Amino acid sequence: MVLAGERDDDDGRRLEVVADVESGGLDVASLPSSAVDRQDSLFREAVRGDHHVGAAGHSEQDSWWRTLRLAFQCVGILYGDVGTSPLYVYSATFDHGVGHPDDVLGVLSLIIYSFVLFTVIKIVFVALHANDNGDGGTFALYSLISRYAKVSLIPNHQSEDELVSGYSKHGKPSATLRRANWLKNLLETSKSAKISLFLLTILAIAMVISDAVLTPPISVLSAVGGLREKVPGLTTDQIVWITVAILVVLFAIQRFGTDKVGYSFAPIILLWLLLIGGVGLYNLIKYDVGVLRSFNPKYIIDYFRRNKKEGWVSLGDILLVFTGTEALFANLGYFSIRSIQLSFSFGLLPSVLLTYIGQAAYLRKHPEHFDDIFYRSVPSTLFWPTFILAIAASIIGSQAMISCAFATVSHLQTLSCFPRVKILHTSRRFHGQLYVPEVNLLLCVAACLVTVSFKTTTIIGKAHEICVILVMIITTLLMTIVMLLVWKISIWWIALFFVVYIPIESVYLSSVLYKFTHGPYVPVAMSAVLMVVMIVWHYVHAKRYKYELKHTLSPTRAKELLEQHDLKRVSGVGLFYTELVQGIPPIFPHLIEKIPTIHSVLVFVSIKHLHVPHVDASERFLFRQVEPREYKVFRCVARYGYRDSLDQEAEGFVHALVESLQYYIRDVNLYSADEVQSMSYPISRDQSLSREKPSGRHAIYAEEMITPIQSFSELTTLSNGLSNRLPQIQASKMNIVELARIEEEQKFIQRETEKGVVYILGETEVVARPQSSLLKKIVVNYVYSFLRKNFMQGEKMLSIPHGKLLKVGISYEI
Repeated sequence: MVLAGERDDDDGRRLEVVADVESGGLDVASLPSSAVDRQDSLFREAVRGDHHVGAAGHSEQDSWWRTLRLAFQCVGILYGDVGTSPLYVYSATFDHGVGHPDDVLGVLSLIIYSFVLFTVIKIVFVALHANDNGDGGTFALYSLISRYAKVSLIPNHQSEDELVSGYSKHGKPSATLRRANWLKNLLETSKSAKISLFLLTILAIAMVISDAVLTPPISVLSAVGGLREKVPGLTTDQIVWITVAILVVLFAIQRFGTDKVGYSFAPIILLWLLLIGGVGLYNLIKYDVGVLRSFNPKYIIDYFRRNKKEGWVSLGDILLVFTGTEALFANLGYFSIRSIQLSFSFGLLPSVLLTYIGQAAYLRKHPEHFDDIFYRSVPSTLFWPTFILAIAASIIGSQAMISCAFATVSHLQTLSCFPRVKILHTSRRFHGQLYVPEVNLLLCVAACLVTVSFKTTTIIGKAHEICVILVMIITTLLMTIVMLLVWKISIWWIALFFVVYIPIESVYLSSVLYKFTHGPYVPVAMSAVLMVVMIVWHYVHAKRYKYELKHTLSPTRAKELLEQHDLKRVSGVGLFYTELVQGIPPIFPHLIEKIPTIHSVLVFVSIKHLHVPHVDASERFLFRQVEPREYKVFRCVARYGYRDSLDQEAEGFVHALVESLQYYIRDVNLYSADEVQSMSYPISRDQSLSREKPSGRHAIYAEEMITPIQSFSELTTLSNGLSNRLPQIQASKMNIVELARIEEEQKFIQRETEKGVVYILGETEVVARPQSSLLKKIVVNYVYSFLRKNFMQGEKMLSIPHGKLLKVGISYEI
């Protein structure tokens, strides 16, 4: 007898499902072996290829019209900070006046070649290609490295994670592959290398957050300072308080989200760039066309020969030319690489260079106007339009850095490096639009204090320089690792990149450090505080995870607990949240000891963030059933990317989990259950099919977990080319009784879900052991305890309904 039916696949096609029932059994042996092996994520990746460039899914096949539209939009989002640098670069560089007329040419030559070398070549045409599936910035580089080498200090890696879409690895020639393997082994086996890489990353992240404090004051203060041209009686204090009022408004509107006003960003910045470029061209023609000689780099040599130490010291001020490039790189995910390169090369670059050239031409004729060169060089008839656009552009540029800081804090939480804070998604259309109330308040207070304390853009600019140069150097170091480990390109290209950028950036850094007491100490102090918070939080989190991993329940002990005679079962589903992805946490026997009751269905749920921007919903869950099977106890790992939102999926989380659990029950019974349970499943692309199973007391490993197939379409669309790489599981013939049992088990899960879901959350108190050092006791018992008690609790982060929450307290000594 033949049973036939139809089902829609994900693309809307009708699939015919045929089952041949012989002698009371269902023959599933005809199903493709690759389907049995459930390598659906690998297939999806093979189908998609590597054309994905942005988080919105832009490919290299985008039409030119789409590219032009994106190029126009990215003008408003990415170029506000870089485009407002002409407001203060010359005034910061010539803070003591112009010593020699040719010094203007030397500084202009430095500006041109520094901008081209660091912003155009390094960021726009090299670093943008080192994106993590469309996401850029320091965190994305670290995340990309983490996928190719196990550098995480928390031992929660699972081989199944490598099968998630976007977790791609590519083969290269043998010589480059040997170098990549050497570096991979070094990073994975050397604890000092892991720690150094981690510290470099969080230092850059801390500097980016500090940059978000300094960018609004220097941009807005420079723009507001132009009022003195029309109102000479304005005092410095009055300008400062006008700036503070604008900053308060800027931070106050953050909670509404940038998408509410984002459509106006691009026209405003485009008008700003056209205006300052046009004024620059006007000044060039009117005052001194001869400044075009600055394209000859000999003026740089003459400048240093003439000014010696003072010329070297002024290098730090040149760094202000490319403030905002870190935000440009970090916000890559909204756009395609081609659209950024197009708009930058034909929009921002000529406008900004013309502005600097025009200001230099004006300064050659009027060197006494060095202090307020920007507004002095603007024709009087264009003053008010320029002033209004300057205020708007400075606010938009500040907005980009503030948004970058919010995204950075969100990424830090996925690394377990920052206390829990409330993260709100202000737009359902644009996934990256975030708002963090606590961080916004701290940034606002800090920005206002910096403005009131320093009062002038000169000191704020010098403080800003250290953020720019340290992020640049760390980006170069991480880029070099990416070239070796991920790109696997020729060693000569890597050496050229490293030899060119590291020495030059080191010279810039030395210039900034020489003026350390004149401003750079401020962001260093802020970054030091941030780094202490990150290190303490991550250190205790890693220690707690390792403690739980060491004390996981063995299969025998778990079975004994579940078979206790006094253990009662109550109806409903219990979701037991734990950070442990391997095995059953030690808090579970503590719960049984205090309350000898468990739910009819118990699921240990681990929320895990992977080193990829997004995880597809079909790849979200991994499951494993705990023996004895009749007790309906499961382990589940819910996987998210570092840009995925937990709160946006909170409402449908239980439904999605239960639905996937039902699929898992079907799969684990339908496809030769004994063989499935005995294998490490699914098989990683880097693993041998004959790999040995882990041995030892704690043998419940996450590598044995299974991603359920969610539809028959996944069974029929798998690539035949992959089947020869996967183990062949002999499908079994299952009689009608067994099929009915599977269906009843699925219905049982559904009935218990309808009876109610209870969320069980471990409230873990971590203390240092009595024999620990004094420093460790201070860090764990006081600093970490203070952070944990004064930031958001776990149930709020997971959006757990308060009326369905059960907390279990336990204390760990680490």
